Amino acid sequence: MPALPPEGRRLAYGIQLPVQSQSTIYAEPWEATAGPDDLLAVARAADRAGFAYVACCDHVAIPRRLASAMSTIWYDPVATLAFLAAATERVRLLSHVAVVGLRHPLLTAKQYATLDHLSGGRLILGVGAGHVREEFEALGVDFERRGPVLDESIDALRAALGPEEFPEHHGKLYDFEGLGQLPRPAQQHVPLWVGGSSPAAVRRAALRGDGWLPQGDPRDRLPEQIARIRRLREDAAVEGAFTVGAITEPLYIGTPAWEVGRRTLTGRPEELAESLRAYRAMGVDQIQVRFRNRGRAELVDQIEVFGAEVGPLL
Repeated sequence: MPALPPEGRRLAYGIQLPVQSQSTIYAEPWEATAGPDDLLAVARAADRAGFAYVACCDHVAIPRRLASAMSTIWYDPVATLAFLAAATERVRLLSHVAVVGLRHPLLTAKQYATLDHLSGGRLILGVGAGHVREEFEALGVDFERRGPVLDESIDALRAALGPEEFPEHHGKLYDFEGLGQLPRPAQQHVPLWVGGSSPAAVRRAALRGDGWLPQGDPRDRLPEQIARIRRLREDAAVEGAFTVGAITEPLYIGTPAWEVGRRTLTGRPEELAESLRAYRAMGVDQIQVRFRNRGRAELVDQIEVFGAEVGPLL
């Protein structure tokens, strides 16, 4: 199982899987008719190629007003990651991100503790506040207070995913003790990464998380965000390992014979590695990459070339 590196060492790299979520912002046309076999092939390729993690998103239901942009294809992350865990060997399993405020922390803990147990300790729990009002309303959760709900959910999950069979948490929203949950996670400490790039999300990541998952911050904004995280942790005397992430521009290794978009980074492996090393210089520990592609075979090929020829140069 790959360890995510501390600052200043080789960049780790992971991937948000195709097929399992199909927002028009990033989904490729072929994914609309893809299915479990395609998802499995891509995850296995990432596993073989040395990727640190594969990631799945989380939405319960998409309202009609957003369906044309977001689509309604959003696989359940726990079911999907469990399916992939059984078919992979070492790659870690990231929820990017679980909207944990939609569910009681004991329910979330039961699902993800079981996933970690069954996968031999490969879970990374990525969490976020959510943004779709109708989801919260349908599930009876206060959308306007989703930030405080997430704050306490993180605290409750720290307890519920810890080593104790009978976890205990006493808060304003959730209160539990004397309720046993087995199996426990295989990991002594499940990494909890916080997603989001708003001031509140960055503060939450710095003070409550083991890592930060930014949501689309461009390169020129990342150094300021990372510096803020460091200040917040130093001022609050928060210690321990912390993983800073970044989502890169879309990539295509080689010279494409088709239109891959003006923001896509293209070129030889050495050229892409040189560009991506700039993230490490900013203080980033892991990058999430996405490859432009026209089908499963091309995507698998891009993943394999990245693992063999770009990854070692990071």
